[in-house]
Amino acid sequence: MAHLLISAAHKSSGKTTVTLGLCRALARRGLAVQPFKKGPDYIDPMWLTAAAGRRCRNLDYYTMTTDEISACFATNGHGSDIAIVEGNKGLYDGLELDGSTSNAALAELLHAPVVLVIDARGMTRGIAPLILGYQAFDPNIHIAGIILNKIGGARHEEKLRAIIEHHTDVPVIGAVHRDETLEILERHLGLIPSNETADSEARIDSIADMIERQVDLDRVIAIARSAKAPKTDCDASLASPLVEGARRVRIGIARDTAFGFYYTGDLEALERAGATLVPFDTMKDHVLPDVDGLFIGGGFPETHIRELEANAPLRSAIRDAIEGGMPAYAECGGLMYLCRKISWRGLQAEMVGVLPADVVMHDRPKGRGYVQLRETGKNPWPSIGGGGGCGFTIPAHEFHYSTLENLAEEGRDGQVNMAYEVLRGTGIDGRHDGLVYKNLLASYSHLRDAASHHWAVRFVAFTRNKLETT
Repeated sequence: MAHLLISAAHKSSGKTTVTLGLCRALARRGLAVQPFKKGPDYIDPMWLTAAAGRRCRNLDYYTMTTDEISACFATNGHGSDIAIVEGNKGLYDGLELDGSTSNAALAELLHAPVVLVIDARGMTRGIAPLILGYQAFDPNIHIAGIILNKIGGARHEEKLRAIIEHHTDVPVIGAVHRDETLEILERHLGLIPSNETADSEARIDSIADMIERQVDLDRVIAIARSAKAPKTDCDASLASPLVEGARRVRIGIARDTAFGFYYTGDLEALERAGATLVPFDTMKDHVLPDVDGLFIGGGFPETHIRELEANAPLRSAIRDAIEGGMPAYAECGGLMYLCRKISWRGLQAEMVGVLPADVVMHDRPKGRGYVQLRETGKNPWPSIGGGGGCGFTIPAHEFHYSTLENLAEEGRDGQVNMAYEVLRGTGIDGRHDGLVYKNLLASYSHLRDAASHHWAVRFVAFTRNKLETT
């Protein structure tokens, strides 16, 4: 399998834009392009999925074992002509000081040659020691090519190419010139998911046009084809369990421009556990579909508060369903939607109101990064195969600008409990996360269905049990 990893010297170097353009440009050539994204992320994978036409997969050291990463890469890369992994932050950046969770470690694990995107603004001769240092820092990493980004003009490009050629043995395979339009696009890509953008295809095509003009695609393909075969003898038992013979359940899933943060692997895990996923639109649908449970993922409900508020019939239907005991799971944006109201930039809007709290948006993140949760025993989902239960720890992640205010201790007809102690991270109050009300679990933390915690089979089993006992 031809494959490579796109990384950078530091974050905000433009590697997402370059990767998007490469995916679309190579797909235009008729290649089957499989995108991957390192780390926990929803927005970049949505754009990469749109660019490549194949679902992007996340490779994350915090929630996955190295065998899981290798298996995910080999399984989902199979059948593609080229696999492209977009790194996060810089090549040697990672959670651990020893570099074991860095982009470089991922490149070594996958036997992936690295294409380094360098933000060359203001640089001339200084680019040489930068490249030489990155090569020398870890001899196991093969930096196979450089894409210069944000070049100041033809003279700047010529000088940089001459310096790199004279002082290093790394080929320059592309030079992307600064473009005000492109810079606007880059800010847009970093802020807005592709499912919220009506002209996302046109934007991706515009980036691909730029990449085709300024990057040597033939050399990109040659670098990818030079890669050693990735590991394929991975432990199959790490995959999410396949539940056969059990009664299938229908899970309603909010899929629209307000709620779109779902991992492809998690949705597949729900299906493997016996769920039929039934999408609904929180702004356009006035009734819930015929379902046995609900899953409302993350997103940006604050940017749609007027439309969400206006759909009072659906808000009422969701509230009545949860009050009536329907199993439900909500993450971050879904948690916000189920509260009483959201306040954002001087606006206030009524939400579902099943959770006794008000949401207040802030200018800076209130919870950001990896979290470690410990179950309190209040989680309604059953323990499955040794996973779950009081004291069980779960790796997850969070990214939210909001806080919950005026949180009451009791809901309409029952006690509100917390499913998790927060050992690392912020959660709801710095110490707890996971509001439990009746058969609803709602948290700021985003779970990932992985060997460390196959949450999908727990939720589906809980939903099935409630269906069979009512």
